[in-house]
Amino acid sequence: MGILRKFGATLTAVAFVGVGALSASTSAEAATQVADSAQKTTTAPKPAGLPPKAVAKTTAASSNSKLIAKYKIDRRCLTKGRVLCINKKTRKLVYLVNGKPIQVMDVRFGAMKTPTRSGVFKVYRKSKNHVSTLYHSKMPYAMFFSGGQAVHYSSDFKARGYNGASHGCVNVRDKNKVAWVFSRVHVGDKVVVYSK
Repeated sequence: MGILRKFGATLTAVAFVGVGALSASTSAEAATQVADSAQKTTTAPKPAGLPPKAVAKTTAASSNSKLIAKYKIDRRCLTKGRVLCINKKTRKLVYLVNGKPIQVMDVRFGAMKTPTRSGVFKVYRKSKNHVSTLYHSKMPYAMFFSGGQAVHYSSDFKARGYNGASHGCVNVRDKNKVAWVFSRVHVGDKVVVYSK
């Protein structure tokens, strides 16, 4: 009988400890769940069921769409290959590769008597240290796209900003950016000039 009492007391103690351990582990699990739910509400939701690479692509596509809207990029610029997309209204040149904006530059255009032509063109000639034979002005990093009209760096644009104008060329203010683009653009690449 004494053995049974001892055995019963041990069972009661084990049951009590088991309940305590259960309630302690339940409390720990509950705390973890609260922390997890707090973290879920503070981090951005991820698209359900997509692998990490797909989520990255979705995010990149969204970012790309925002840039296209921000710079009012013409649909003719959204093609495969390299494109100089030039918006007269926003006064921006956006260099795109396979429909993705890579570089953005401030630009200015021709005066009323010598306007920059609008349309779809191709770069037909590049000249790194070009000097205009007609106006005797320096046109570094010139990328010709229509007659004598070219995209090029302009020290006058850098100095005077939009207070001046070109003789029809697309002037770029930032020499480093236009040099960077010049090194990547090939003869035959698309140029789109528009107002939107």
